[in-house]
Amino acid sequence: MTSPVAPLNRYPDRLNRIRIGSAPDSWGVWFPDDPRQVPWRRFLDEVAEAGYEWIELGPYGYLPSDPAVLAAETGRRGLKVSAGTVFTGLHHGPAVWDATWAHVSAVAALTEAMGARHLVVIPSFWRDDKTGKVLEDSTLTAEQWRELTRQTERLGREVRERYGLEIVVHPHADTHIDGEENVARFLDATDPALVSLCLDTGHYAYCGGDSVKLIETYGERIGYLHLKQVDPEVLAGVVAEGVPFGPAVARGVMCEPPGGVPALEPVLAAAQALGVELFAIVEQDMYPCPPEKPFPIAERTRRFLRSCGA
Repeated sequence: MTSPVAPLNRYPDRLNRIRIGSAPDSWGVWFPDDPRQVPWRRFLDEVAEAGYEWIELGPYGYLPSDPAVLAAETGRRGLKVSAGTVFTGLHHGPAVWDATWAHVSAVAALTEAMGARHLVVIPSFWRDDKTGKVLEDSTLTAEQWRELTRQTERLGREVRERYGLEIVVHPHADTHIDGEENVARFLDATDPALVSLCLDTGHYAYCGGDSVKLIETYGERIGYLHLKQVDPEVLAGVVAEGVPFGPAVARGVMCEPPGGVPALEPVLAAAQALGVELFAIVEQDMYPCPPEKPFPIAERTRRFLRSCGA
């Protein structure tokens, strides 16, 4: 579901606190190395040409991990880094801390070196995003919830003290932090001084949540945005058939704005009303996709967001 024609500018000069960017995800990049993904130089060339100034690092190892190389490559294209991304399974408790920190510290060091101030934290999947194999129960026990919140606070503290970064936890389909109930439970159980949220509008809608309501209810906890839409027709089939997230993406469940839900104009307006500067990074999951597909979508999406005042 796509819309190549952007609507008239109904929200001019309104979103001056929103910093728009994009990410390797919008170019079909999910893994550090995969022959079905576009080469990193092509991603950097095209994201800049599409009109974006800010990018995320994507999966660690996709973009150069040498800060000097990456700074040179982004700088000559007029790009800046907004955040790095890490994957965690913190509900498993202290037993996974050392392995988690080894991963986090590498990403955090590069993120800091690139001048970014955010680290997006994605919980581990309870079923494999490629095969759909169930890896563990989809519901956490009370003790696992305690470990999840306790270890996430520890992560927030360590990342801030060692790298000067703020963690923003990303609710995600097929993880234990997904829809309205689990997101509220997680936020209510964590320290606002240590843990903020990366609200992904697509994932939250995928799991039945209302992004505007979340912003209005937990506004002080929103530290970062991912802009994404869901095709409601595809989603209905995915839910009815119990399709895992990876195959759902291959079906096109995440679609090009403004053709899906939620409507992004009220989400951006609610975010602007918070009175703080926020990154809003476009992420249209498209793995896998033909290499020629992402760029025209990215251009149209940037025009659409400009028409919203962003």
